[in-house]
This record gives sequence, C-alpha cells and structure tokens, in this order.
Amino acid sequence: MYFSLAKNRQVLSGFLEHLSRVPPASLSNVDIFFIPDFVSLGETAQQLETAGVAVWPGAQDCHWEDSGAFTGEVSPQVLQEVGVRIVEVGHAERRRLFGETDATVAKKAAAVCRNGMVPLVCIGEQTAGGDVRVAVDECRTQVEAVMAGVSADAEVALAYEPVWAIGASEPAGEGHILDVVEGIRQLECVKSRRGTTRIVYGGSAGPGLYQRLKTGLDGLFLGRFGHDPERFVKTIREVAEA
Repeated sequence: MYFSLAKNRQVLSGFLEHLSRVPPASLSNVDIFFIPDFVSLGETAQQLETAGVAVWPGAQDCHWEDSGAFTGEVSPQVLQEVGVRIVEVGHAERRRLFGETDATVAKKAAAVCRNGMVPLVCIGEQTAGGDVRVAVDECRTQVEAVMAGVSADAEVALAYEPVWAIGASEPAGEGHILDVVEGIRQLECVKSRRGTTRIVYGGSAGPGLYQRLKTGLDGLFLGRFGHDPERFVKTIREVAEA
C-alpha cells in the first residue's frame, strides 16, 4: 500500500516499457512477479495480460478460507479467478501490526496452494547481531509451521528478510544471508519436500546484490527498490544473467 491508483499505473507502465527492451529469450530462466495493492490488482492483471509479458500478477495477502462471510477480507479463490499467480503472506508488517502468528500464516499459505497459486512466505529473525544459529532457529519455527500446513507437492517460495534489515539503508551482510539461507535449506521440513521450494532474499534488496548472493539464493524480493522501473528491470537482468 504505497501509491495512489494513478501512481501504480505509472510505475507499471514504466516497468513494462523498460522490460519491453529486454529480449524475451534472455528472461526465459526467471519468473518475474509484480505485487500491487488490492484495488489496483484487477487492472494490473489485465494490463500484464494485454502487454503479453511473462510477469506474474501477485497479491499482498489473502484470507485462509476460500470464501465465506469474512467482511473486508480477500478470498484466495477470487484472487485465482482474477489471474493472480503468487500471494505474499506473513510479511513482518502483517505480523507486527495485525498480530498474525505462524499458525495464521500457515493457514493462509495452505489456502494459496489449495487454490493453485504459489505462496510467497515472508520469514526472518527479529534478533539483530549476526548470530546465524539464532537466526536459523527463529526462522525454523516459521518455516516448520508453513510446511506442516501445505502439501508436500506444492510449490512454495520463502522470502527471507531479517526483520531488522527491512527498510535499512544496507542489506544484512552477505555472509550472514548465505549462512542463514543454507541453514533453512537444511531443515528437514524443507529437504524432505517433493515440491519446489525456492528461497529469495528481500531485505533492502536492489541492483548489484544478486551477483554476490547467487551461490545460495534463487532470486530477490524487491520492496522500495522495485519502485524504480529502471532499477527493477536492471535487477531482473542481473538475476537472469547470473
């Protein structure tokens, strides 16, 4: 929930303009997603479809029930009907401001999978200080809750964001990120899955970062650094070429 409807249109149009200059074949090995607010979502999905680009429309949240009398909530079933491919759940702001628990996030992730979409589950430690063991242990609880709730065959994306790094001028240290991500990959609930599990990084991520993290990550999850269309597409190309 960053921009006005007009600003969202402007950002998306700029993104599509810059993306149109990139040969489609060079992006064949990446999945790109764009996650606007709910009011803009239907229009965004139509604009992406009309543009004929391989970009997934995404949603910032959903309810854990497919439908029902939950006034003000957004149905994952409706999101799927609109054309959404990926749904963000469990962002640190949802946990902090709206009291979402690991159990709530797990139910939402299950609903996303149940409706044929990919849950983008935000995970990350609250504790700063660079202790990898502490970070992995905090993430373990979040990941195990989600994996217990989704099918072992479902595709899941984990967006690792140390909470203390969100909004920071610099991301967490590269060594810390890679060590924590490797620890997450070694969790039994991740290793034993049959479905694809991708891990991306999202704490103050921007151009130039993926080249330094490509040995351990599957991609990036851009926040405010994704609001600049030129930098967004530059980052996409860096991921595709890594």
